[in-house]
Amino acid sequence: MKLLSKIISTFFGVGYFPVAPGTLTSILIVLAYKFYLYKLSWPLYFLIIFLLFLIGVYTSSKFSSDLSKKDPRKIVIDEACGQLLVLFRMSDAWFPVLSCFILFRVFDITKPYPIKKVETLPSGWGIMTDDLVAAIYAGVIVNLYLLLK
Repeated sequence: MKLLSKIISTFFGVGYFPVAPGTLTSILIVLAYKFYLYKLSWPLYFLIIFLLFLIGVYTSSKFSSDLSKKDPRKIVIDEACGQLLVLFRMSDAWFPVLSCFILFRVFDITKPYPIKKVETLPSGWGIMTDDLVAAIYAGVIVNLYLLLK
């Protein structure tokens, strides 16, 4: 189970990339969305996010405990889940997809209130939930822009 937690929480090893592993994970999700995932029905897509979140809480709790670190940068399953959430029901056009990517990364990195506070939840809950809040912030802004343009 230790190896499986490591594989999943590092998003199949992407977390070991030496430079910006979280951003690389988000880029991979954006590409998967742009060329395939946008075609999924919304209930299936949402189920994937929900299951990834639960699996991410469990595996990131285990792996961070094994590393004796609260939120190691090797754990990137949270970025995968957050990026999927911000893209939920978005068109596959480049502008909204890239806007979701950029805003999600900005909010995930800068952690404005209450993202920084949510990050203090215990173990995997904090690791995963702060990215979901960042995704919600980004999603609200992109959707408002698209609605008002």
